[in-house]
Amino acid sequence: MKFKQILVLTIILVIFTQVKSQNIITEMSKIEAEILAHENEISILQNKLDKIKFIKLGIEIKSIGLPALLPGDTVIEHSAMSLCYSEKHEQAKWVSHIIIPDIKGGGFSRTNDFREDSLVNTGTAVKADYWYSGYDRGHLAPSADFRWSLEALSESYLYSNMSPQLPELNREIWADLENAIREYVINKNEQVYVVTGGVLKDGLPTIGKENKISIPEMYYKVVLDLEGDTLSAIGFLIPNDECDGTVFSYAVSIDSVEAVTGIDFFASLPDSLENVLEAQINYKQWQVNEKKGNVLPISRHKLPKNTYNSVQARGFYDQKITVCGTVVAVHKSKSDNVFFNFDQKFPEQLFSCSIWKRDASNFSYKPEDYLINKKVCVTGIVTNNKGKPSMNIRNEKQIKLFKDMK
Repeated sequence: MKFKQILVLTIILVIFTQVKSQNIITEMSKIEAEILAHENEISILQNKLDKIKFIKLGIEIKSIGLPALLPGDTVIEHSAMSLCYSEKHEQAKWVSHIIIPDIKGGGFSRTNDFREDSLVNTGTAVKADYWYSGYDRGHLAPSADFRWSLEALSESYLYSNMSPQLPELNREIWADLENAIREYVINKNEQVYVVTGGVLKDGLPTIGKENKISIPEMYYKVVLDLEGDTLSAIGFLIPNDECDGTVFSYAVSIDSVEAVTGIDFFASLPDSLENVLEAQINYKQWQVNEKKGNVLPISRHKLPKNTYNSVQARGFYDQKITVCGTVVAVHKSKSDNVFFNFDQKFPEQLFSCSIWKRDASNFSYKPEDYLINKKVCVTGIVTNNKGKPSMNIRNEKQIKLFKDMK
C-alpha cells in the first residue's frame, strides 16, 4: 500500500474516531444532565418531605412532649425542637425533641455553626461566654439526633440549646447516654420523646464575659416510648463531673427527676398512664445490641469490706485487690484460654479476667460453664489491658462466690 493511501486511511480513521468519541461525549453529557435534573427533583422532594416531618414533629411535641408550663414560661419553637428559656440562668430550663428512626440513614454531620438564638427576645449566651471558661458548650438536644435534616441539625447549635458541661461529662458518659438512646431508636425502629436540661436553682456558680451562665451541678434527661408492644419511660440524673459507672448506673424514674427539678414532664398524658410510666425504672428495657444482658456494677455500699466493684478497679492498677461483679460474658478461645467480663460485655467491658490454658488444671470445674451469670469476687493484681482493668486468674482459690464473701 502506497504512503498516500495509508495517510488517507489514517486521516479517515482519526476523523471517524473523533466523530464517534464526540457522539459518546454528547451522550454522556445528556445522561449527566438527566442525573442532575433528577437530583434537583429529589432535593426538592426531600425539602418538601422535611417540612412535612417538621409539621408532624411540632404537633407531636405540643401534644405529648412538652412539660407543664409554669407562670412566666414561654415555649420557643424551632423546626424539630422546642424549649423554655431561663433568662436568669442564660440557658434552657428544658429542651424537648423527638428522635425518629430516620437517624439511621441520616447523612448529615456536625455543622459547628454555634450562634445566638434570635427567637429568644432577651438574648442568649454568645461565644465569648464559653471561650476559655474550661467548660464545653454541651448540647441539651444532641446534634446527632437530627442528622436526618441539615436544617434541624444546624438549629441544635443555637446557644439556647447549650449548657456549660465539664469535658469529662460532655465527652464521656453524657455522650454515651446520647448514643445509647439513639441505638434504642434504631434497634426498635420506634421514635422516642426526650426532654433534657440542667438542674437549675439559685446560687449556682457562673461563667461568661457578657452573660452570666449558670453552671448546673447535675443534668437530667427523660425519655418516653409510646410505640411498639411495650410502653416505656426512663429518666437519668448525671452529675456535671467525671462519672464512675455506666450510663444505666444513673437511671432513675421520671418521678425522681420531677422531684429534683420541680418540672412536670409529659403532663398531657392521661394521669393513669403518666403515673405508671413515670414510676418505671426498668433500665433493661432500654438496653439493645451489645448492651443487652449488661448489669449494673455492684453498689459500693453493698460490697464486702475491703473489696471493690468493676468501676473502682481502674483506680488500682499494679495493686493486689479484690474485685466483685457479675460475670455477664465468658469466652473460650481456640487456644483454650478463657476470658470473662464483669457487668458489661465486650467492647464496653469494665473489668475482665483471663485464665490461660496452662492454668486450667488448677480448677476443679470448667470456668466457661461455671462462672457465667454468677456474682463473684476475684483477688489478684490489676493490670492495664488496652486501657481497661484486667486480672490474671491462675487458680480457683482466687475466685469466690459473692454470697460467700459476706
